[in-house]
Amino acid sequence: MDFQLSEDQRALRAGIRELLAGRFGRDGTRAAHERGGGVDRALWKELGEAGFFALRLPEAAGGVGLGLAESVLLFEEVGRALLPGPLAATQLAAGVVKGAAEGEAVVALAEAGRPVGHLEGADALLVLDGGGARVVSGGALRRLVGEARPVRSVDPGTPLWRVPDLSVYEGEVLPDGARLRCEGALLAAAEQLGNAARSLEAAVQHAGEREQFGAPIGAFQAVKHLCAGMLVRTEPARGAVYAAAVTADPVEAAGAKLLADGAAVENARDCLQVYGGMGFTWEADVHLRLKRSWVRAGEWLTAADAEEALAADLG
Repeated sequence: MDFQLSEDQRALRAGIRELLAGRFGRDGTRAAHERGGGVDRALWKELGEAGFFALRLPEAAGGVGLGLAESVLLFEEVGRALLPGPLAATQLAAGVVKGAAEGEAVVALAEAGRPVGHLEGADALLVLDGGGARVVSGGALRRLVGEARPVRSVDPGTPLWRVPDLSVYEGEVLPDGARLRCEGALLAAAEQLGNAARSLEAAVQHAGEREQFGAPIGAFQAVKHLCAGMLVRTEPARGAVYAAAVTADPVEAAGAKLLADGAAVENARDCLQVYGGMGFTWEADVHLRLKRSWVRAGEWLTAADAEEALAADLG
């Protein structure tokens, strides 16, 4: 089996990277964080018009008709760009929530016992409770929002709310909640992969430009080891994410999420080390990558849940 990207897949990835570079470069990232991380509805609509949310819907239903592998490529790019918003939940609910496929509706993710990101202004809520899934909207969503309370988020790009008991809010039950969780975890893993890869690139670039004692800091062995370690974490995660995108196997998706979460968090930490003290300042973007990786690691499938899935498969 050939795992090389096809020309169409490369073009798809290049297209979304170009769109995000033009609409969500460094200035866009800063603006998003300074306004509290809310969803940019204009950009959301532009993503919808580009087919981002309808990517996996059949052409007969107005979608693009592509698969999970292509979704993973797109989510890797939004992870590189640190694009905020419940992108995975909106894409997964595009076939059932009116306007989601076109980028006219925002679908937030809610998991039992965890804060909800981007609740304010969401048009619907994809609720994962145990092995089931349902969509809460309309009056039920308005009642839930009225009872929710904002909580401080470590990531300025992901505003969080503490919600009451989700089980009391009825909604449209979706088939195969386990599949939705598996695919959501894989899309989150792809975001983490893009984040990890960008941290590596930023560290290498900085190591080549920053000089100490008359030489680039990249010439020093300690910095070389940090960058090499980042590469060693990124590439196995990439292989795991791409393979799980082909098989759609829940156990492989769990392994991919575990590796990608680790790569995103540890690469951001090592990138901070390469940057030194300036990496912790607001002017640098490195700390934003670390904070986003922490939040994504707690969504869809945590490390503990992924480890349990892998251990159960071994048994």
